[in-house]
Amino acid sequence: MPPRHAKPDASFSEQFSRIEKGAESDAALLGQLHPELAAWFEKRFGKFSHGQHLAVPEVLAGRSTLLSSPTGTGKTLAAFLGVFDELARRRDAKTLPDSIIAIYVSPLRALAYDLQKNLQGPLDELGWDFVRVSSRTGDTSLKDRAAQKRKPPHILVTTPESL
Repeated sequence: MPPRHAKPDASFSEQFSRIEKGAESDAALLGQLHPELAAWFEKRFGKFSHGQHLAVPEVLAGRSTLLSSPTGTGKTLAAFLGVFDELARRRDAKTLPDSIIAIYVSPLRALAYDLQKNLQGPLDELGWDFVRVSSRTGDTSLKDRAAQKRKPPHILVTTPESL
């Protein structure tokens, strides 16, 4: 199914845009983030990578984004900045839902690392215990599955096979 914004008879290349220029500056990009998130990012990383400059504004705008960049350049964080921003803004507005906001699909061999480094680590550093993160794989017990159904995580981490 083509993206909602695509013309039904559009060619593949007409359905997608290549972003050549991202945020004007780190300060401009930080200004788009929730203040707590911006302060944490600036203290923790100092500046955005090139890929993050391109992708984060797109993610914050709610546009589907494909970021191709070398390992270690912050692709996963670029995506999660948008999710974290949304969760913080909903918390502030007292509209934080009791449901899944994002699903993160990770290969099984990287699941534990991704959970700790890319999700729980930043959330712990931010002190955001209001964000619920949970994983669901073929090994998830019936008890844990029932608990997830009763109180869904905001971010669900799973594997391609379990998805």
